[in-house]
Amino acid sequence: MSPTLDQIRRAPKVLLHDHLDGGLRAETIVELARETDYGRLPTHDPDYLRQWFEEASDSGSLERYLETFDHTVGVMQTRESLVRVASECAQDLAADGVVYAEVRFAPEQHTSRGLSLDQVVEAVLEGFRQGSEGRDIHVGTLLTAMRHQARSREIAELSVRYRDVGVVGFDIAGAEAGYPPTRHLDAFEYLQRENAHFTIHAGEAFGLPSIWQAIQWCGADRLGHGVRIIDDITVAGDEPAKLGRLAAYVRDKRIPLEMCPTSNLQTGAAASIAEHPIGLLRRLHFRVTVNTDNRLMSSTSVSREFHKLVEAFGYGWDDLQWFTVNAMKSAFIPFDERLALINGVIKPGFAQIKWQS
Repeated sequence: MSPTLDQIRRAPKVLLHDHLDGGLRAETIVELARETDYGRLPTHDPDYLRQWFEEASDSGSLERYLETFDHTVGVMQTRESLVRVASECAQDLAADGVVYAEVRFAPEQHTSRGLSLDQVVEAVLEGFRQGSEGRDIHVGTLLTAMRHQARSREIAELSVRYRDVGVVGFDIAGAEAGYPPTRHLDAFEYLQRENAHFTIHAGEAFGLPSIWQAIQWCGADRLGHGVRIIDDITVAGDEPAKLGRLAAYVRDKRIPLEMCPTSNLQTGAAASIAEHPIGLLRRLHFRVTVNTDNRLMSSTSVSREFHKLVEAFGYGWDDLQWFTVNAMKSAFIPFDERLALINGVIKPGFAQIKWQS
C-alpha cells in the first residue's frame, strides 16, 4: 500500500527550505492588514485571498511569483505582527508532523516602520519560541540577504551575532538573473572565517553557472533548489546516466539540494511533478531533500509535497525516510543534535508507521 496523505502527516518530517513570508495564513494577512492599516490587499475575504495567491503564483515566472510577497511582507512590519506570524508558522509546521525546521526570512524587508534589524530578528525568534512551546518541533532560523541589494555583509554579521540563540545560518535569495552570488563574496568569506553555515539560492531560474559560482566561488554548504544541476546530466535511452564534472562534484561531495517540487512548477523550473528532476536525482543518489518553499503561494505542506512524489514516482516509506534522513543530516545544527533526532525520533517514527500500515 502506498503511503496516504493522512499517514504521511503522522510521520516525523524535516524542512530545510521554507520562507516565513511565504507561509502566512490568509486569515492572518487580512487581520494584520486591518491592524496595521495596510490597504493594498486585492481582497479582504480570506478564501478569495488564498485563491489569489495561488493563481498569482502559478504564472510560470519567478519574477511574477516574487511579486506576491509585497503583500505578505507589507503586513509584517511591526514587532507584534512578526511574533504572530512566526508563532503560527511553528504551530502549522508542528501540526503537519515536522519535527525540525529551518525557516528563513530577510530582516532588511521588515524595517519600513522603524524596526531595527536586531528588533526584527528578536521578534521572529520570540515567535518561534512561543509557537514551538509544548509541541514536538524545533525551529531554527536562517537570515536571508536579498541578492539585488548591498546589505549581505551586514546580514551575515547579524546571523553570526544571533547564532547562539536560534539563528542557525545565512542565505541569499531573490531573482538570480543579473545578480550572481559572487556579488556577495565579502559576506561569504566573512561567514567562512566565522565558521558559520550558509546556503545559497542557485539553479532555480538560472542554470549551471549559478550553481558553479555558489559552490566553487562562494563555498555554499547547501544549494537552495539546485534543480538545474540536471543540465549537467545526460540520459540516453537505457544507458547509465552520464554526469558532467559539476554534477559529479555535487554528488561526490554530498552537497544537499533543497528541492521544492510544487514551487518549481510555479516558477517554470519543471513542467510537472512526474518530470521534475528530483526523480532522476533520487535514483542517482544525490543528497536530495524535499521542501515547501512558500506554503501559502504553493498551497502546500511537507506532507503534500511527499504525497505528490508518492503519486508521481511510486515512492514508499523507505523513500520518504531516505529524504527525511537526508534533510536531517544536512541541517545547520550540531552533529550530536542531528544524530539524536535521526536515531531517537525519525527512524523510530517511520518504523512505527511502517509497522502500522
